[in-house]
Amino acid sequence: MITRLLPADVELFERAVYTFRGVTGDGAYLGSPGAIAFVASRGQDISGWCWGYHLIRPDDSSMLYLHQLEVAEAYRRQGIGRALLDAFIRAGARSGATKMFLTTGETNAAARALYDSMGGGLAEQGPTVSYWFLLNP
Repeated sequence: MITRLLPADVELFERAVYTFRGVTGDGAYLGSPGAIAFVASRGQDISGWCWGYHLIRPDDSSMLYLHQLEVAEAYRRQGIGRALLDAFIRAGARSGATKMFLTTGETNAAARALYDSMGGGLAEQGPTVSYWFLLNP
């Protein structure tokens, strides 16, 4: 079962965060502007999740950013990743987004095969470089 997480779904969200990140989740994410998250479950078992944002742009357009999609190893190759990605894309399209972006490792063959099979295309902007900034309060 694929469930879109809403602000009232804090307990399920926190279980998903712990399952895939190994830390205690913060339900504040669910109430943040543009947050989109889904969980795949079978009974009480959380088998996968994805989360990201619907981003409003200054040019009156919007796009999706998928930050993470993960399926527990025991549940892989069963269509769960595809179902999560499809739910995320549909939710974003209903919100008005016209594009989606994500990053994945160059050697992550399973993820790249999924994204290719669902119509994703490599960015044709030439080589890109990602930067992280640690922000200290």
